[in-house]
Amino acid sequence: MADYSRIKAALDARPAGHSLPRSLYNDDEVFTFDEEAIFRRTWILIGFEVEFPATGSYQALRIGSAPIIVIRDRSGVLRGFHNTCRHRGAELCAEGAGRATRLVCPYHQWTYDLSGKLLFAGRMGDDFDAANHGLKPIHVETLAGTVYVCLAETPPDFQPYRDAVGPMLEPHDFRNARIAHEATLLERANWKLVMENARECYHCAGRHPELAVTFPIYAKGNFETVSEHEARFDARMAELALPGAPAEGSWWQAARFPLNEGAVSMTMDGKRAVAKLMCPIGDGDIGSLRWALEPHSFCHSTGDFTFMFTCIPLNARETLVLGKWLVHKDAVEGVDYDLENLVKLWDVTNMEDRDLCELNQRGVNSPAYTPGPYSEVAESLVLRFTNYYVTTAKAYIDEMERQSQVAAVPALAAE
Repeated sequence: MADYSRIKAALDARPAGHSLPRSLYNDDEVFTFDEEAIFRRTWILIGFEVEFPATGSYQALRIGSAPIIVIRDRSGVLRGFHNTCRHRGAELCAEGAGRATRLVCPYHQWTYDLSGKLLFAGRMGDDFDAANHGLKPIHVETLAGTVYVCLAETPPDFQPYRDAVGPMLEPHDFRNARIAHEATLLERANWKLVMENARECYHCAGRHPELAVTFPIYAKGNFETVSEHEARFDARMAELALPGAPAEGSWWQAARFPLNEGAVSMTMDGKRAVAKLMCPIGDGDIGSLRWALEPHSFCHSTGDFTFMFTCIPLNARETLVLGKWLVHKDAVEGVDYDLENLVKLWDVTNMEDRDLCELNQRGVNSPAYTPGPYSEVAESLVLRFTNYYVTTAKAYIDEMERQSQVAAVPALAAE
């Protein structure tokens, strides 16, 4: 068993209600631990079903250092596999999107069908059993047109999320959408600093003047009703029968909330960016549905488009941020929307956040850094995220220690 004593000591040293000790933000050993204990044991939102339009459509991507592939099989089902050949481990598909009738390893041409079954392995001898060398599967779930993967042998229960969030997602009609734009951003900061920044708007008044035009930067928690404006919005959503009451699970949260008065979309001026609506209920004036997964993502769905933010850790001090903008499949660029106008607010906000996260990382690296207290009012979702991280990390260590003790019993009996 790996020695987790240093990590456990750091987790235990974190004062309640505070940020994390320095090593948890910049240590290479902790980064490896985070991949094992966090990212390989939870559900990861990777995108949308419309990104797999036909039989053989696939996406090859990485969850940290683990390459995976998600592909639509001949029955129309999305399947997921570790993107590694069962021969000598070569990567089957380069990162990115594509379409294939079969998966062929570029190294020695071992060939697999879309269900992961090994079809061809040349010159392997009469005693070779192809049935034992299919691709190793990963779990895949779809919900209202969204797609999730989990690398764990036994994933967290997906059903509570499906039951609570599915009805919120359905009105946005992701199955009849398309990706209008994608953007990637390298941030020289630990993934936890990236996500802490993404879980609060404490900094928005001073650092996001563009976002503050439409986003309620002083909102509390998971957008609970605290003002007359919000109460009126909730009443109107009830009249429209549009679900969106705040809901939370251990690894997710979702809520529909009102934008600032006069705003109907999350754009630079608060005006609609896309004429062809994804959700025409209430003429698209439905605030924003925010849905977020620990440890890596959030999305905002307004009446006219959806923005998806997800982070993938690269190493202890670098994180890849991926943004996707979805519009109705029939929306025509240059006719129904101007691409620059559609993406500008989140593009500007992400660039500002990159600078803040890198600023945060440089300060955290200082030997003078000690964990600081969160604002219970302005950083409640940051506290939720950090508590999730600490609880999940400790649970993993406890599980590994129990497994080690069980494995040691037969060895002692044999002696």
